[in-house]
Amino acid sequence: MNEVLRVAVVGHTNTGKTSLLRTLARDVGFGEVSDSAGTTRHVEGLRLMADGRPALELFDTPGMEDAIALLEFVDALAAPGERLDGPDRLARFLERPEAHARFEQEAKVLRQMLASDAALYVVDARDPVLPKHRDELELLAACARPLLPVLNFVASKDARVDEWRAALARLSLHAVVSFDTVAPALDGERELFDTLATLMHTHRPSLQRLIDARAREADERRTAARRLVAELLIDLAARRKRLETDEGSEPALQAAVEALRDVVRRREQDCVEALLRLYRFRPGDARAADLPLSDGRWDDDLFNPETLRQMGLRLSTGVAAGAAAGVGIDLMTGGLTLGAAAALGAIAGGLWQTFGHYGERIAARLRGHRELTVDDVILRVVALRQHRLLVALEGRGHAALAPIEVAEGGETVGTDEVAERWRKGELPYALEKARAHPEWAGGQGGDDEREAAISELAATLH
Repeated sequence: MNEVLRVAVVGHTNTGKTSLLRTLARDVGFGEVSDSAGTTRHVEGLRLMADGRPALELFDTPGMEDAIALLEFVDALAAPGERLDGPDRLARFLERPEAHARFEQEAKVLRQMLASDAALYVVDARDPVLPKHRDELELLAACARPLLPVLNFVASKDARVDEWRAALARLSLHAVVSFDTVAPALDGERELFDTLATLMHTHRPSLQRLIDARAREADERRTAARRLVAELLIDLAARRKRLETDEGSEPALQAAVEALRDVVRRREQDCVEALLRLYRFRPGDARAADLPLSDGRWDDDLFNPETLRQMGLRLSTGVAAGAAAGVGIDLMTGGLTLGAAAALGAIAGGLWQTFGHYGERIAARLRGHRELTVDDVILRVVALRQHRLLVALEGRGHAALAPIEVAEGGETVGTDEVAERWRKGELPYALEKARAHPEWAGGQGGDDEREAAISELAATLH
């Protein structure tokens, strides 16, 4: 027995056969997908791999366009009183000139059926059940191959799922799978392969191998995706732009704010494109709306609890620990006069070796410099947008043509605990920590502490 199961993908024209293969192969470039009838004119094949070995071969076939006339033609080929089984009837048809002319497309389908172990019969569930469908199924049944109907576009409000299931049952086709190629259910692929394995029991080991491999790949993809989003958020939380004293005018401030906005937009778009590559979509398959950026977050984030904690730890062993603690307390309470600020600024600047980058930042603050960082609200918006993108990518088939709109607006659909946490909960501690580490911005400072913060944040994204 050939270990690799060969399956023909068949059905009426324009029902989504190529779309099904695109989604199963996670290949947006396979074949041609459009709303026009008869797009596929010849047979194309692909292999699905599991652990580096082929597990399933799928063959895209042209649409059957005139099954009613073909069935009448095939029936007329039998001599009076002659009894032929299905494959013999079709073999006689395939030898006729009409198989290369009037019924060329149908002949390609039947040849591939006869050369395969089984077939998937793709149905546009929005269509009514018509006599042409019954004649198609009679011709396909004559090939004597297991046939699994696949109901496509079941997510549409116009889908006639119950009508189709009842009609197929009357034709003794009781094993039926619903699989929307544009918006497949998260377990839709597993159900399809598992049902196929039930029909083709001798091929269950290879199909189970495929099911298990796909599940592992999906878990690894989700883990990698959450890490990409966590890296984005840590990067944005750590970013800061210092404005020197002579940059304090309103035009200079607005220019600095716009520059930071551009950085956030570019960094978010980089993440969007990385996620699309990870899920094997094209760069244009998602569009990010403009971020509703505010005027930024000023000054006081320098003294968030994490920064002060780290300063206390670092300075406790230095001779100026008491003075540094006093600087922090006075700044937090706003108790400095202009003269005291200048004096302490000089002290902080002079103690650079002891203070590290905190001494430099305190000195800059006291000398009238300002720091622009990404507001907490923007971090929430970016997180929500990326979360929505991840949800959309998980439920998007590779036959989908409309781009995903990456935007935060709108109400949560159903119960989405992750979205609710980003809307109403406290920001994760990892982001507060990143505020105290400007050296983490831009993917720098790749130490264990930054890696731990990314891993901690990624774990909260599901």
